[in-house]
Amino acid sequence: MEMKDVQANHLRGAVREASGLGTELSRAHQRLVRTTDAAWPAILRLTLGGVMLPHAAQKTLGLFGGGGYAQTMHWFTASLRLPTALAVLVIVIEQVASLALILGLFTRAAAAGIGLVMLGAVFTVHLRNGFFMNWYGTQAGEGFEFHLLALAMVLALILGGGGRASIDRALSR
Repeated sequence: MEMKDVQANHLRGAVREASGLGTELSRAHQRLVRTTDAAWPAILRLTLGGVMLPHAAQKTLGLFGGGGYAQTMHWFTASLRLPTALAVLVIVIEQVASLALILGLFTRAAAAGIGLVMLGAVFTVHLRNGFFMNWYGTQAGEGFEFHLLALAMVLALILGGGGRASIDRALSR
């Protein structure tokens, strides 16, 4: 076999491999953005994103009575003893995922990010305070009932996608 033939076979193999990778990436992209035109996922993602965005703005910008980035980082790292990288990741996920949910952009990934933040909040802060929120100011802190509702919404969005009026819907066509 001549050198040209060996190189040509090598090149054809590389092209087939790249084509297979491209096909697999396309399938992964479709699994990430596929959704229906149903209204219920849109209602869930807009509600969850709309509730989480002000919480993120408290942490990042100090809006709505929040402490802003510096104070939040101090609380995460000093009081909760989170590593700095994890504290930054939590803040970024909450901000970016909230906006992504509102837009319906990569809804499944955004919902999963919010879900991880909610699980982290339950296990680091709220579980020890019991189930109920501190409606009457008689508990040491807030319980985890809100987080349970948010986690149910997260699960529904992971299963159903972004729904009607989402960027995911446009990308999945």
